[in-house]
Amino acid sequence: MDVLIHVFVALHIIGIASLLGGFLTQMKAMGAGAARFVPAMLHGALTMLVTGVALVGLNEADGHHVNNIKIGVKLLLLVVILALVYVKRDEEKVDKGAFAAVGGLTLANIFIATLWT
Repeated sequence: MDVLIHVFVALHIIGIASLLGGFLTQMKAMGAGAARFVPAMLHGALTMLVTGVALVGLNEADGHHVNNIKIGVKLLLLVVILALVYVKRDEEKVDKGAFAAVGGLTLANIFIATLWT
């Protein structure tokens, strides 16, 4: 079971890398007011959702304690990220506020995952 959990952790990290990487590649365009949500951001967020749910289930099945409040906060942030990216995915330009919100929420999700013990 530990190997399976580690595989899903790796996939979860790949998802966050895709979401954050997509955001970072559009930073220069955001300064010019031409940023858009690239497909990598949507796919990364969806990967995070699926692997995160799987990780909670696998850890519960393996008898590990899961901090449900932490998971709930992370899920709420991810749902907001997914909603913003999904709704505005086809727009040529996304306003700076929405784009910055996705980046900020992504960073908040990373810090919650690593610092909340």
